[in-house]
Amino acid sequence: MTIRYLTIAGIANRLGISPTTAKKYADEGRLPEPDAVTGDGPKSVRGWLPETIDVWNAARPGHGGRPPKATA
Repeated sequence: MTIRYLTIAGIANRLGISPTTAKKYADEGRLPEPDAVTGDGPKSVRGWLPETIDVWNAARPGHGGRPPKATA
């Protein structure tokens, strides 16, 4: 069975954000550690399991991790 991982573009598509924003999240260390890395050096490609991204996204403040503000 082949395991499918999300690249930066896949994360962007899954979350409905731009690839630039997803890359920024990765570069700033805001994404979880990748589940896989293929290749070596600057040409390496990081990959995340969809489940890893779903759990991370649900816990992000403002995206399910923080209760909504009460209205007066």
